[in-house]
Amino acid sequence: MATFFEQLINGLTIGSFYALVALGYSMVYGVMKLINFA
Repeated sequence: MATFFEQLINGLTIGSFYALVALGYSMVYGVMKLINFA
């Protein structure tokens, strides 16, 4: 059961990181109207 909670916490951590990256890209795109991958 402990491994389940470890996997859950890992998933939430990675998911929140991806959400922050996506939020940053969407904010940059909203301001500049172009996607910059530099």
